[in-house]
Amino acid sequence: METETATRWLTDTEQCAWRTHLEVNRLLTHQLEKDLQPFGLTMNDYEILVNLSESEGDRMRMSDLAAATMQSKSRLSHQITRMENADLVRRENCESDRRGLYAVLTPHGLETMRRVAPHHVASVRRHFIDLLAPEALTELDKALRPIAEHLRGQRGRT
Repeated sequence: METETATRWLTDTEQCAWRTHLEVNRLLTHQLEKDLQPFGLTMNDYEILVNLSESEGDRMRMSDLAAATMQSKSRLSHQITRMENADLVRRENCESDRRGLYAVLTPHGLETMRRVAPHHVASVRRHFIDLLAPEALTELDKALRPIAEHLRGQRGRT
């Protein structure tokens, strides 16, 4: 027998915090994307370049990169094709697994990353970091960490 539970509606304080979070997330993402446009990059492009530049040998298996960027393998494949056409990355076969592929940062991709990163960091500072006191950043990290851990644990579950 099923028991119906009452919906726990958000309080005014909870609703306000939730809506502010959504608005900040949308506005900040839009602004950071806008600030990457002069370099011909999207946030997805930049995230891929960061992941590759921080990986050993500037390469990642496509399946690992899809997981790291939270994209489907199909969507990532299309993204990598666009980035290959811009000579930012290339695909290489995986010698240990014939079905596996690597995404590899090209010299042009690495140079692009080095050129764009200072501008992106300045944008993150201008639109986020520098608007908060150091104590507020510490508290924000402390408040968001359990949520991130919970959601990471939910990945892959149906």
